Amino acid sequence: MTAVEGIMVKKIFVLDTNVLLHDPNAIFAFEEHEVVIPAVVLEEIDTKKRNADEIGRNARGVSRLLDGLRETGHLHDGVPLKGGGRIKVEMNHRSFIKVQEMFGEATNDNRILAVALNYHLEEAEQPEPRAVVLVSKDVLVRIKADVLGLTAEDYLSDRTVGPSDMYAGYSTIKVHPSVIDEFYTYRSLPIKPMGLNFTLYPHEFVILKDEMGSGKSALLKVNEDATRMEPLYLSNEPVWGISARNAQQRMALELLLNDDIPLVTITGKAGTGKTLLALAAGLLKVEDEHKYKKLLIARPVVPMGKDIGYLPGEKEEKLRPWMQPIYDNLEFLFDTKKSGDIDKILMGLGSIQVEALTYIRGRSIPGQFIIVDEAQNLSRHEVKTIVSRVGEGSKIILMGDPEQIDHPYLDFSSNGLTSLVDRFRDQGLSGHITLEKGERSKLAQQAADLL
Repeated sequence: MTAVEGIMVKKIFVLDTNVLLHDPNAIFAFEEHEVVIPAVVLEEIDTKKRNADEIGRNARGVSRLLDGLRETGHLHDGVPLKGGGRIKVEMNHRSFIKVQEMFGEATNDNRILAVALNYHLEEAEQPEPRAVVLVSKDVLVRIKADVLGLTAEDYLSDRTVGPSDMYAGYSTIKVHPSVIDEFYTYRSLPIKPMGLNFTLYPHEFVILKDEMGSGKSALLKVNEDATRMEPLYLSNEPVWGISARNAQQRMALELLLNDDIPLVTITGKAGTGKTLLALAAGLLKVEDEHKYKKLLIARPVVPMGKDIGYLPGEKEEKLRPWMQPIYDNLEFLFDTKKSGDIDKILMGLGSIQVEALTYIRGRSIPGQFIIVDEAQNLSRHEVKTIVSRVGEGSKIILMGDPEQIDHPYLDFSSNGLTSLVDRFRDQGLSGHITLEKGERSKLAQQAADLL
């Protein structure tokens, strides 16, 4: 531990550009340690600040934060951070020759590695050397750092849960058969007397199974304040011609059709029925029951970096390739026979809108049934922006597969959908279910599992 101007600094963390573009507040996440930003990182951030997407917003946020810190001192000398630690912009690339011997070209990544290596070599000569850690969300940068003998870590500060710990939305409990009989007699079971060693959350589903080994079982749902378990509200009848094919799909429909649950999250692999079930429920609520004024279906346009400007045609023509999975499901539900029929149907109804997420983020959305597909490609800030825009009388469904992420700075544990599931699982206004069994075909299920 080294004293620097009265501040005890234990480690030196060198930040890659992608860390700051992912979370502008990352500079405050390292407590009493020293944070180093290589000059080339500022250059990369400068190239992103005019972007109209989340990355551009974060680039501008980093710029404002650093400008504010600049007022307290010279960043190239290092300035203190609130809560301890220091931040410094490093201009030194003296060790680039060593990096070049390993990796050749003078890329920005290699220059960042050079800064970290230079610090590492300088600290090695000190009587009490500090540990130098390169923080990057780029796997290859971390691998290169390892080759150079540097310690490298992913940025984990904003992570929620991993795949094995994610809330599934249902639990299977083995009980004495008399407990199942009690439920069928009284149509309710108090949770507290069961003496469970784990927590049941509001609107969580419970499958009771006979611990004696018989086939006796029951499907229940936890009530809003998580005090008792009750029978499912809905019967297993088709919804716009769609019937639940497994227990989890039935649970999903229970959440989708319950008007008292304004926020629903659904996760699952491709082919598990997320989009089809949500659309069927939305059509029932909007077209048949008239519970909501409009069915709004949105999808992030991540593969194009949210910029659709270079494709030919009007906005609708540009968006069509990225919205096509939605149209495919609508064609199935409306049982259309010819190409183009679904466009005529949607135009005639007027109550169904398919839109890119970019075009709804700034709107207030009251009285609508909102479906956000591919939500795993949204950051926590984007999810917060969308959910906080939901108006009175609206219901919003966010769904996706956290294991299939196209966003360059997100992963299973840091995307907005996973965060939303984790943060809202104990809230009575929300419900979640994980769909596990694919229903497209045996081939599709095996492809999802094996590939």
